[in-house]
Amino acid sequence: MPVEDTPADAFDELVDDWSGDTAPPGPGRFVASGPIAVGPVDLSTRYLGFTLRSPVVASASPMTGDVSSLRALDAAGVGAVVLPSLFEEQISGEADGLARYLTSSAGAHAEAPEGYVPDLLDGYNDGAVRYLRLVRAAKDAVGVPVIASLNGTSRGGWTHYAAMVAEAGADAVELNVYRVAADAKISGAQIETETLEMVQAVVAAAGVPVAVKLSPFWSSLAHLATRLIDAGASGLVLFNRFYQPDIDLQTLSVSPSLHLSDSHELRLPLRWCAILRGRIHASIAATTGVHTPDDVAKVLLAGADVAMTTSALLRNGPGHAGVLIDGLTSWLEGHGYGSVEEAIGAVSQARVTDPSAFERANYLETITRYAGLFRA
Repeated sequence: MPVEDTPADAFDELVDDWSGDTAPPGPGRFVASGPIAVGPVDLSTRYLGFTLRSPVVASASPMTGDVSSLRALDAAGVGAVVLPSLFEEQISGEADGLARYLTSSAGAHAEAPEGYVPDLLDGYNDGAVRYLRLVRAAKDAVGVPVIASLNGTSRGGWTHYAAMVAEAGADAVELNVYRVAADAKISGAQIETETLEMVQAVVAAAGVPVAVKLSPFWSSLAHLATRLIDAGASGLVLFNRFYQPDIDLQTLSVSPSLHLSDSHELRLPLRWCAILRGRIHASIAATTGVHTPDDVAKVLLAGADVAMTTSALLRNGPGHAGVLIDGLTSWLEGHGYGSVEEAIGAVSQARVTDPSAFERANYLETITRYAGLFRA
């Protein structure tokens, strides 16, 4: 997670002529639209209380952990950036290490009073300290909101880092709830309660807006969504993408496996953005499967305020954000929309003639239609 500038020849064309004191060139520029839009489409949108210049947000990835890449994303017109996650395990592990280190030399010397504290080793607590430096460097590098990401599963002392990243300059916090419910002794109700307590703790500590990034694996997602908002969350990010392990048949070992997403994975966040739009009074972000301008248009129409993208940027580089923004602009103009705001939620469950199309009835219709292909 480097915070210094690194060589990035592929980004030079985007950043050579841009100064952080001026608006970024190329895609992402807009003029305000009135009742009848004149000129370019108004691409602005509201997310977590901020007015973003475009609805395309660079989600957490190695790319957003590099300052050169952040500048290139800013120049391409993104509305905001989400930094890579700082993990609960990193913070807790470092705290335990500090406690052991501070007590290891206490009383070791005959003339040393009890509680003697040795000098800390260079580089100690490097993960958390480096993350705070990244937040500051990101704020200096870009002119769009910087969202810090905390990845956790339980309430604990680590939640105070929400305040620290805010003090370092983060405009908001994305709380990434990444928990695999594998313990058969723990009920779904208990996991939900613990998650709500964690969200409350982070919200209380942060002092800035908090979005909660969820997985789709909840027994009653709509109910949980309303409780999360009641607990203080300012927005929801749909959805977290779990990385599933694989089995190596040669070594008979379990190995990690990472595959970048594609547009086919858009359907799940699309459905839930449409269902939740109008049911919760908070921001909605769609993530996983946003690769093309059409994908961005779809999630906005379903009800998302922003479209977050990771895999597409990793595959194509930060300039791809400009491709998404230009393509969205063309689509909106071609379909008579004067602004992003007009498009948001136009095809949500509350707005379509058959709301059940987003629920089970659509399942039956899909299967029946597909089966008909074999009877022809």
